[in-house]
Amino acid sequence: MASPILNPGQAPEPLLYEQSVPGRVGYALPPLDVPASDPISLLPGVPLRDSVPLPEAGELQVVRHFVRMSHRNHAIDVGFYPLGSCTMKYNPQITEEVVRLPGIADCHPYQPEEQVQGEMALLHALERLLCEVGGMDFATLQPAAGAAGEFTGLLIIRAYHIHQGESRRDTVIVPDSSHGTNPATAARCGFKTVSIPSNERGRVDLAALRKVVNDRTAAIMLTNPNTLGLFEQEIREIAEIVHEAGGLLYMDGANMNAILGITRPGDMGFDVMHYNLHKTMSTPHGGGGPGCGPVAVKAFLEPYLPTPVVARDGDQYRWDHHRPQSIGKVHGFYGNFGIAARAYAYMRTQGGEGLRNVSEKAVLNANYLAAQLSDAFTFPHGTRCMHEFVLSADRQKANGVSALDVAKRLMDFGFYPPTIYFPLIVKECMMIEPTETETRETLDDFGAAMLQIAREAETEPEIPQAAPHYTPVGRLDETTAARNPVLAYNCCA
Repeated sequence: MASPILNPGQAPEPLLYEQSVPGRVGYALPPLDVPASDPISLLPGVPLRDSVPLPEAGELQVVRHFVRMSHRNHAIDVGFYPLGSCTMKYNPQITEEVVRLPGIADCHPYQPEEQVQGEMALLHALERLLCEVGGMDFATLQPAAGAAGEFTGLLIIRAYHIHQGESRRDTVIVPDSSHGTNPATAARCGFKTVSIPSNERGRVDLAALRKVVNDRTAAIMLTNPNTLGLFEQEIREIAEIVHEAGGLLYMDGANMNAILGITRPGDMGFDVMHYNLHKTMSTPHGGGGPGCGPVAVKAFLEPYLPTPVVARDGDQYRWDHHRPQSIGKVHGFYGNFGIAARAYAYMRTQGGEGLRNVSEKAVLNANYLAAQLSDAFTFPHGTRCMHEFVLSADRQKANGVSALDVAKRLMDFGFYPPTIYFPLIVKECMMIEPTETETRETLDDFGAAMLQIAREAETEPEIPQAAPHYTPVGRLDETTAARNPVLAYNCCA
């Protein structure tokens, strides 16, 4: 039986202001041997305050406080992070070493081309690698995140249709299982959206698709595997339907971790796609960035890529700004170079066989975990999946235990909760993605915790209903917290 744990970072931790002792300092400097100056006098104008009420604490006290506070943050370096659709896998430390190399860490975007030939060669090589694994022809590394990649891709699609004299194409088709950013991005780019339902197998309903495609269709946005963790087995038929109507296929690359080295979106019929380097290529994820969401296209869309592009003339590289059909810049300079360098190091470290092994292990881990949970939870589309799976807590809900309760209870076992209530088409939904970097022991521990929570839902539902029990803060009144948030600490009250 799994046992809840109490981490060191879960003990009560007062604010540094509350630990403050008048007169206590965190430094001891020798006497001045030069004339002292008043730093306030160096500021222009009249200062608004002559003092700042900072806490008074010793250096060791401050260090311990912030180390203890850091223990309260869950991260992939701390524990299992099965956040479905986000691919929260381990970031190898070797890639961190690579980006600290002087030529990479110290370069500046305003340096002339002749001084950054190595960096430009890296960017060009990464573009070629991404095109190879995606089955595409050209790429840009400018977009700073997955949503920015979607934005870039749809701007390219819009520019293409306008250039073809088909500006009437103002509609983007979006499946009901899509990421929320898909319809939002389409609307942001000036398109109307049409939603189509999933069939009973959790895939695109071809009959529904045929009903909505017409001469106003600009594109369809798909994720393959989709957000239910299922491969769109009829993707070639989907491509044929949309292409015959004059539309293009956009691939949301959020789930590329399932198909690396196995199949390629370009071979399925996709015309444009974005990659999430923080997901698929194991660069840092979350925390506000920096991100990187490269976009790759088929050859006929190459003229519309953002400027500048990395052009290669023999052994020399240059920035190509002269692209009259380009959609223009979508990010300062050429994207987040440090993230691109990490992804390049990761891909070169893995190699072709290694990347395929990544996906095979990710799919294996997901199916292994799904099989463990198949008797305790509802699987609306069966337990066979790709790199992630969706299950429902509807049976637990019948006893008053919701998917939210299950997620909160998982925190007592030291696990980050999975994605819940997405996709919206599954009631009491939980989306779980173990990734390839987790061990069998970790998967077994997570499975045991989930099974214990399922038993508690039947015999002692009040336990998960009141969870978490072993965290610094218990169950919050989320409605009040959202409507009346307390965002500042009044140290002087």
